Amino acid sequence: MALNKQETTRLKIDKLLVTFGLVTTVSLVILGSLVWWGSNFVTQNVKNELISQKISFPLKGSPALDPKEFPGLQQYAGQPVDTGPKAKAYANEFIGVHLEGIAGGKTYAEVSTLSQASPTNAALKGQAAALFQGETLRGLLLGDAYAFWTIGMIAKYIAVTLFAVAGVMGVLTYLGTIHIEVLKLSK
Repeated sequence: MALNKQETTRLKIDKLLVTFGLVTTVSLVILGSLVWWGSNFVTQNVKNELISQKISFPLKGSPALDPKEFPGLQQYAGQPVDTGPKAKAYANEFIGVHLEGIAGGKTYAEVSTLSQASPTNAALKGQAAALFQGETLRGLLLGDAYAFWTIGMIAKYIAVTLFAVAGVMGVLTYLGTIHIEVLKLSK
């Protein structure tokens, strides 16, 4: 028995929706794969750069990692700085604490201004140099390592979401295909 006009129209719409679902599913998988690759590229690049710098947390029990002065860093004792979260911890809780002790909490900009006003003051010049180096390293660890690592991790979550949506879309597309076959067989 042939399909009537309404059933033929319904069949065309179903085929169009299944085709759209298939294209969408494939597109989501491709997009998810690209985002996953980007995530791995960013996090691995950050990890490689951090490893090449050979920055490590002091060993547990050493005076350089006094638990009273650095309570949040005890979990990282002796470990290399090789991830974004470790870079953030090292920058804020290790370098940051040391920087606060150099010139009574003053920043490089403040000490540099004082040093320029007193060009013969060797102590201020030394503090300015130490603060410049420390704040530069701290900024690089936060701005490059931690920030890009975080972007990479967000990309990974987006990729997983894209794969999940592709999975749901794939199931719906499959169910649409079954619906088309049932409609054809019912006539």
